[in-house]
Amino acid sequence: MQTKRTVFPNKVLPYLLIAPQLLITVVFFLWPAATAFWQSFLRQDAFGFKTNFVWFQNYRRLFADPLYMDAFGHTLIFAVSVTVLSTMIALTLAAAAMRVLRTSRIYSTLLIWPYAVAPAIAGILWWFMFNPSIGIVAYTLRSMGISWNHLINPDNAMVLIVIAATWKQISYNFLFFLAALQSVPRSLQEAGAIDGAGPVKRFWTIVFPLISPTTFYLVVINIVYAMFDTFGIVHATTQGGPARATEILVYKVYFDGFIGLNLGSSAAQSVILMVIVVALTAVQFRFVERRVQY
Repeated sequence: MQTKRTVFPNKVLPYLLIAPQLLITVVFFLWPAATAFWQSFLRQDAFGFKTNFVWFQNYRRLFADPLYMDAFGHTLIFAVSVTVLSTMIALTLAAAAMRVLRTSRIYSTLLIWPYAVAPAIAGILWWFMFNPSIGIVAYTLRSMGISWNHLINPDNAMVLIVIAATWKQISYNFLFFLAALQSVPRSLQEAGAIDGAGPVKRFWTIVFPLISPTTFYLVVINIVYAMFDTFGIVHATTQGGPARATEILVYKVYFDGFIGLNLGSSAAQSVILMVIVVALTAVQFRFVERRVQY
């Protein structure tokens, strides 16, 4: 069977169709990225009156700065925690949605709603609930004998931003897992049941391998989300505190650039962060994807 190919009589038309997307990519990605890369080799005063080309001095200072290395550790803990929790919880909820018959649409709709909440709003919501003075969750924890105060306790602060970021991302993961589970042929699960496999064994030996491409995709997306898109959550909840215990890399870029007015160092940090995410994604697709079953 032959497939029809679309032929454009005007050779300019295809370029005109993709021109808006190319323009958006150049203006909002390539141009800022190139500007940040160039600025990472410069040192200028806070008012922008004087600029010096310093080569790699900004990068050398960063890796000699203990605060920057601490931010690396905070980002690693935060990204791994958010990725693991959000994917596991979303997969569990999607599997539960597949077993709900009458109220499945209501159940799914309620789980999707949090994705529409802006990161800053999500941070504020959880900040109120865990506020040591007025928060209902903090009050409940105190009644159980658990002392909670993320304003002075670094561990509590890290737990708070992990919970807020995880809650915000669960809906996104849930949508993909639900679609993946619905695409698994029921005949395979019925065959496993006939062979005597229980629900748990059928899930891990039949269903999960079939949805491994979706799982792999979501792992990559969640890591990128935790490293880039959680600035609003951190800023609204802890602002990197206490004592910079929750200052992840993306927040340190903002703090050094906009608060400290150290533009060269901030640009170097943004370049490093971009390289880390690109390299991590490339390694995952190059090596980890080989273990994914399609």
